[in-house]
Amino acid sequence: MTGRAQHLRAWAELLRLPALFTVPGDALAGASAVGLRPGRGTFLAIGSSLCLYEAGMALNDWADRAEDAVDRPHRPLPSGRIRPAAALAAAGAFTAGGLALAHRAGRPATLLATALAGTVWAYDLGLKRTQAGPVAMAAARGLDVLLGAAATAPRCGQALAGGPEHGLGAALPTATTIAAHILAVTTVSRNETQGGNTAAPLAALAASLTLARWTGRTHELPAGRRVAAAPGLSGSISTALAAAYAGATARPYFHAALNPSPPLTQRAVGAGIRSLIPLQAALAARAGAPRTALITAALAPLAQRIAPKVSVT
Repeated sequence: MTGRAQHLRAWAELLRLPALFTVPGDALAGASAVGLRPGRGTFLAIGSSLCLYEAGMALNDWADRAEDAVDRPHRPLPSGRIRPAAALAAAGAFTAGGLALAHRAGRPATLLATALAGTVWAYDLGLKRTQAGPVAMAAARGLDVLLGAAATAPRCGQALAGGPEHGLGAALPTATTIAAHILAVTTVSRNETQGGNTAAPLAALAASLTLARWTGRTHELPAGRRVAAAPGLSGSISTALAAAYAGATARPYFHAALNPSPPLTQRAVGAGIRSLIPLQAALAARAGAPRTALITAALAPLAQRIAPKVSVT
């Protein structure tokens, strides 16, 4: 492998590229939740989310460089493959890029992206090591869903207000569901280098099964969405994707609970991150957007293909 290829691989590890495939589904699920098709604003939100996510990845390793030197010396910063200053500069540049893209999607999106960026930086620079860490991470992912909803909704002038179909409040159940999943995954991840915690993966298993049951359950769509949504098709897709989500998380969490060693805990965390894609897709189908759901679900095999080459944790 050439020096340039090694340098690129180091950045791919730092930025955890396979995990990027879990990001677009937040905005797509948010757009579906407010009953609108993805548009220009949605794609600006996706771009903003990708930038802010990568800012968090770079800042995370910069903040953890001393700890990683002991627990994970193979990571790009402690191994010397990337300079800490370069990682910090990348975090700043990605943050600026994410805010700039959100600004183009409108004022509501800008406000949410600013809150998201603040949450990411607060988590990496301090909250991560406190009991509030998992909650902060969950809040960041929930804000990401709302960012997608707010960036899409201005097409109808209903970003922060509006009725139950198109107002931002319509995206709150979807945002809360994704936040609950991330809360469970982040709680498990707090023990991935030392292991030894049985309660966290058991709680995550219970949470994932509960979320899968709620997401896959048939419900009445708002009247304005019934014709376009094909409720029978949406319900079938939602149920299938919710089952896929449960299947992707159940075994790794159960194994980590039986044997909470670092390798199995890390495997459970990786599965939890990747399983976000079928959950996002199921939520889009539940909102009456089967096409968006299938597009989101198609990201899963892409993430799976890259995962063996670059770790998501």
